[in-house]
Amino acid sequence: MDNVESAPDSPAQAPPSSASSLPKEQSQVELELRLLQALEFYPPSKLKGIHRHFVLYGLMEFLRKSLDRQFSPDEVLQLLDRFFNLEMLKPEDDEKDNFSQGEEFSLPESFLNKEE
Repeated sequence: MDNVESAPDSPAQAPPSSASSLPKEQSQVELELRLLQALEFYPPSKLKGIHRHFVLYGLMEFLRKSLDRQFSPDEVLQLLDRFFNLEMLKPEDDEKDNFSQGEEFSLPESFLNKEE
C-alpha cells in the first residue's frame, strides 16, 4: 500500500502545466483562482483593445499583491492562454466606435481670446 501513495504517476497529482516556467512554490490551483478573481476587474476582451497594456499591468499587480511575488507580462499571458484563446479575442464594441467617428477638434474662441 505504501507504493501506491508514493507513486509519481498517481491520478491525484496534477498533470504538468503548460506554464512550467512559473515557480513551483505557488500552488497551481491557487494561482489559477487568483487569476480568475483578477478577471472580474480586468476582462480579457480588453486585452485586444486600446487599453491592453493597462489591463495586463492590472493583472500583474493583482497577482503580485495576492500571491506576494512578481509576475512578468509573459507569465500572465501564459496563464491566460490556459483559459482563453487570446488570438481569437476581439475588442469590445465601445472601443472600436471611439476611433471610427472622426470629429474635427478646435479650441473654443473664448479660450483663444484669453491668450491675447
